[in-house]
Amino acid sequence: MNTLKTITLATFAAITLFATANSADAAVSGLYYDHTGRAAVQVNRCGSGLCGRIVWLKNKAHESVCGTRIIGGGKKVGNSYDTGWIYSPERGRRYNVEITPMGNSLKVMGYAGSKMLSKTMIWKRAPSNLKRCG
Repeated sequence: MNTLKTITLATFAAITLFATANSADAAVSGLYYDHTGRAAVQVNRCGSGLCGRIVWLKNKAHESVCGTRIIGGGKKVGNSYDTGWIYSPERGRRYNVEITPMGNSLKVMGYAGSKMLSKTMIWKRAPSNLKRCG
């Protein structure tokens, strides 16, 4: 599905993460580059789950989306976080997302209703001293 191809930070989409256990929070909380390396999202605990905001963009022309909340909702399901949303500012649309921590990376699977129509990306931790936008 073409619209799922836009679920990247390069096109200003991002991750939805959720956690209920402290160890899971530690595994997903932090700063992550998208799979292209053109944007980064800060992920933190937010209410009963996690949320994330765009905090760095390689292309300064897109700074208008800096600080945009692009992930939210969801719950822990096994080793993953599911039933949350990921927002694409470019499309003005939310998608479903499943996030699985993998060491210093996150496996991000965006989908529109059905996981049969999904796109999977790997996001890597960014250095904590990354110069933030805004």
